[in-house]
Order: sequence, then C-alpha cells, then structure tokens
Amino acid sequence: MRYYILIMIFIFCQISFGQDNNQKNRANEIGLETIGIVDAQFMLTYERSFGKHWTGLIGYGRKAEKGLLNTSGIDRERLKTDGVGYDGHKLLIEGRYYIKEFVGMRSTGFYVGIYSKFSNYNSNLNGIYTSSDSEDFNFLLDTEVNVTSIGLMVGYKLPLSNRFAIDFLIAGPGTVNYKLSFQNKSEELPDEFYEDLNEALENYGIFDIINADFDFNPNKRESIFNSLSFRYAISFKFNF
Repeated sequence: MRYYILIMIFIFCQISFGQDNNQKNRANEIGLETIGIVDAQFMLTYERSFGKHWTGLIGYGRKAEKGLLNTSGIDRERLKTDGVGYDGHKLLIEGRYYIKEFVGMRSTGFYVGIYSKFSNYNSNLNGIYTSSDSEDFNFLLDTEVNVTSIGLMVGYKLPLSNRFAIDFLIAGPGTVNYKLSFQNKSEELPDEFYEDLNEALENYGIFDIINADFDFNPNKRESIFNSLSFRYAISFKFNF
C-alpha cells in the first residue's frame, strides 16, 4: 500500500509542477543520500523546482539488515540477546524555499523548509531470560518499529558543475513519534520479563539518548512515545 502512495505522489508532482524542460530550463534533480551507506541504508530523492524560489522533494529509502556497522545486543544480568539486525524502508516529503532566485529553474544556494518522514523497520529479537527464581526462558520476538517525524530544516546546495551539486542539510530540528510492537514467537514468558525488557530498552543505545519510556506488559505488546529529533544529511545531486 505504501508503495502505491509513493507512486501517486510522483504522479502528483509531475502534474502539479510539470512543464517542458530544455538546456536552459532544467527544473528536475535526482539525488542520493550518502551518510547511511555504511549501515546499509540509502535514499533516492527527486526534487522539482517551481516558481522562482520553491521546490518540492520526495524520497524513498531502504535499510538492509546487515551493513558495515554491527549493532550489539542487550547484555544485562538476566536478559541477554543476540546482535540486533533490522531492515525496512523510509519515505520522505519536503517543501523548500531557496533564498536565491532560480536561474534556469535550477535550485542552488541556501534554503529553508519543512519535512515529514516515515520509517518502518522489522527485526527479530532472539535471546535468553533468567527469571528471579533462576529459571531460563528462550525467547524470539518479532518486532516492528514505526517512526514518524516532522520538522523544520535549513541547508545549502553547492553546485559543482552545470549538472552536479552537493546538498548539505545542515540542521533539521523536529518532533518524532515512535510506535514499537512485537509478537512473541516462543514459549510464554513470566510477567517480570516485561519489566526487565522495558528497563533494558530504555537504557539501550539510541533509546537511552532520547529518554524513551516503554510500557510493555503481558497484556500490552505495543508502546508509543514522542521525542525531539534532529535530522541532517549529505546528498549528491544530478540536474536535468
């Protein structure tokens, strides 16, 4: 379903912003974000200029399960897991205002704007839990993470030639909503497992940084919370 939404957005952009292009009037630009490549992430973008200062941008990205950087698992006294690998996709929508008036419809220089980003990731959390009475439980959790963020941004697009440019998204402060859910694919777990899982996740990696508040319990396999976010990116662009 989300792939159809992406296709419809492309069609909308073409209809809304469409016009004839020639050598002196190139309003289209495709790009590749490069920061996430070492972690098996990539995002392709399409940007279209219209008017004298405005552009619209859409992007689609993928995250493969294994990259050059490995994410360690949870390692606590009673709760231990294997390394955490995840895969999924990302959808990005931006509206930009460039300070400098377009020349030949090409967007360059400083810009400000707004963005909305949606990410969906899936992972299997495999490990062992030791209860308070020293009983061991092997578990396998099929997890899903949905992340929706909106915010403002400021950046600079540096032209390298008539066709190529580097786009620096310098700052992108915003708010983000996290929705985490899981299904237990193994034996039934004791109630105390969920308390220890909540504590372990709240002190794990990025969740510790954003001060996450998890409330999983035996009857609730979903946790939702909000936080502040900060986005940045570097992209190589080709104008046509």
